[in-house]
Amino acid sequence: MSVYHGDLHKRKRTGGKRHPYRSKRKFEMGRLPTNTLLGERVIKKVRVRGGNYKIRIVSDRWVNASDGKGEVVRAEILRVEDNPASIHLKRQGIITKGSIVVTNIGRVRITSRPGQNGVLNGILLEPSKS
Repeated sequence: MSVYHGDLHKRKRTGGKRHPYRSKRKFEMGRLPTNTLLGERVIKKVRVRGGNYKIRIVSDRWVNASDGKGEVVRAEILRVEDNPASIHLKRQGIITKGSIVVTNIGRVRITSRPGQNGVLNGILLEPSKS
């Protein structure tokens, strides 16, 4: 079953059923989420509207962590600690924007959109004690 973002399936204001006067169009097509996981780096290139491309991260082990003062360090992700977007994403260990991951340098909040940007960036929340 495909993901569809058209409005041919909606009802009228009166509650009556609308009958589609045309077929579905390609520009109304949607896609399933990428659901970036922890693992070896795997990227997927997806052609989008206008002939452009989105780079989707299927899985990755590294994050570019900024300390907030302009210094950026490439850190290895150890585990996904929290995902405020959904408890189901947290349970499955899916990395999205806003996820909090534990790295070898401390806890990092993801600021990029790995399913659309093709890069994992984050801000260091608290450095590790060691």
